[in-house]
Amino acid sequence: MGAIATVREDIATVRAHDPAAQSKLVIFLSYPGLHAKWMHSLGHWLWKHDLRAVARVLSQITRFVTGVEIHPAAQIGKRLFIDHAMGVVIGETAVVGDDCVLYQGVTLGGTGNESGKRHPTLGNGVHVGSGAKVLGNITIGDNVRIGGNSVVVKDVPSDCTVVGIPGRIIKRNGCRVLNEAFDARKHRENMPDPVEEASRMNRECIEHNAARIVELERQVAELNQLVEALSKR
Repeated sequence: MGAIATVREDIATVRAHDPAAQSKLVIFLSYPGLHAKWMHSLGHWLWKHDLRAVARVLSQITRFVTGVEIHPAAQIGKRLFIDHAMGVVIGETAVVGDDCVLYQGVTLGGTGNESGKRHPTLGNGVHVGSGAKVLGNITIGDNVRIGGNSVVVKDVPSDCTVVGIPGRIIKRNGCRVLNEAFDARKHRENMPDPVEEASRMNRECIEHNAARIVELERQVAELNQLVEALSKR
């Protein structure tokens, strides 16, 4: 896609997401999130063509002007919308899918001095609320919603809503998710919906009760045998 077509597409994205958006000219001139994205496209091209020092300097100039820091090596998808923009940080090995929305203060960062892939991968249609931190080499599935000021450090499957510190899934496919009750030490990649989780809990209770009944029947049988033996003496 050419530069002019990309600019038009990004302006249309702003108008779709921001009810306060005015004319196309105002959007073009006054949205720092768009300016940061467009400058990153140039910086990413420079980075890929081994002009890395120039790319890094350009990213720092962009940070100074827009308040958004995107490492030139980061991979950014189509139609990214950075609303209000200020304080957004996207790390070197981060990958952002198409149609994502980031609000002010979002960090897509690392958790230490790891080497290699150390920043998150966001799927398509991900919305990350104000001040949220998504940290480490984790994968966020498509159409995930991350609440403001959440801290996400584990993978999140698609179509989920995540809130809290650390981030926990509260909805999947529009359904509320009950608290994890089976083994909190195990990280579960695919959280069940409430109906499935309640059904599983009921099945486990039935199986436990059935096993208990078998054990009680065995004990009663042994007591009956003991009583019969004593009565014959």
